[in-house]
Amino acid sequence: MLRADGKIFVISGPSGSGKTTLAQMALKDPALRGLLCRSISFTTRPRRTGERDKRDYFFISEAEFTRKRKAKKILEWTTYLGYYYGTDKGFVEDRLRRFRGIILCLDVAGALRLKRMYPRRAVIVFVKPPSLKELRRRIRARSRSTTEAEIVRRMAIAKEEIKQARLYDYRLVNRDLKKAIERLTKIVRLNLPDNDKD
Repeated sequence: MLRADGKIFVISGPSGSGKTTLAQMALKDPALRGLLCRSISFTTRPRRTGERDKRDYFFISEAEFTRKRKAKKILEWTTYLGYYYGTDKGFVEDRLRRFRGIILCLDVAGALRLKRMYPRRAVIVFVKPPSLKELRRRIRARSRSTTEAEIVRRMAIAKEEIKQARLYDYRLVNRDLKKAIERLTKIVRLNLPDNDKD
């Protein structure tokens, strides 16, 4: 049985906004240790250098992803740049039995879907870059193998995503990483269930 008061924190933002880094840093906050855990998503994209299966993602084939989706084992899913991404329903439910909160990084559609599914349980946070120029620089810096065509595609997606930020419970600008981390951890602490509850 799920905790009655467990929270699902969903972090969204354009590729290169820093949402994953912010989520990782929130998990390291001493005040949140043992209370908050991270979700691990399914993906059909190839592993990047340094990534590990079952730590960064569950890397699966497209055929396996389709089987899981049809069996309703995926809470929400999307495609991005030709690859499938999805939230493992069983993983989320298991963690919400053991922790006061779980944190996920999802695209806009996934975040809004979870908010509709869990209107009181889901807390959605949008991470904005300080500018589109800075976002382009960050995308280019992430990987030397990123082509100009891919940067153009990512920027087009980012502009559409930023338009949806108004639909989120919270919005923060990742201009200064330290301040952005402080803001995110404050949001999480504010929304976590009372630590005295069992």
